[in-house]
Amino acid sequence: MNIEKDINLKSDNELVVLTLQNQEYFSHLIKRYEGKLLAYILRISNVSYQEAEDILQDVFIKVYQNLNAFDQELKFSSWIYRITHNEVISNYRKNRIREKDISVDINEAGLDNFASDLDLISELDEKFLRDNVFKILDKIDIKYREVLVLKFLEEKNYREISDIIKKPMGTVATLINRAKKAFLAEFAKQNINFK
Repeated sequence: MNIEKDINLKSDNELVVLTLQNQEYFSHLIKRYEGKLLAYILRISNVSYQEAEDILQDVFIKVYQNLNAFDQELKFSSWIYRITHNEVISNYRKNRIREKDISVDINEAGLDNFASDLDLISELDEKFLRDNVFKILDKIDIKYREVLVLKFLEEKNYREISDIIKKPMGTVATLINRAKKAFLAEFAKQNINFK
């Protein structure tokens, strides 16, 4: 039990070093990221839960295969999110036909963060937003959907988003601004009646 606690206190980069020495440590990186990355995949794509798990499996295979190439000067979380981003895009390109109405649970902090920045909180009740935010996100371009998810639901900062999508921070700011406008335009198109 002490060994497990000690492992949980290690940084991502320390776990990477341990994994390079002994592959059994890789399971700790998987445990640390599987829930976060699965939620991220479901948030930015429109795939079934089972397909998201398949994408996640591919992500972990790529991470393991490329662990030697990981630059220890970088943040591991940005690197693994970047690989996940690439796998989602690759899957999207392979399967242009997408399923509809996939429901994903949003935690309250992410929901509040998303809604307050878009100045929607005064117009919407939480249940409506929880039920409809992904329907609206699904209607906007994937490049906008992804930056909104990263910023407001995954709570990544501009530097991390820049590392994940491989765009300069100025471009990230522009994308987020355009994404907010696209979200609000789609929201207005829904012609939603308020109580």
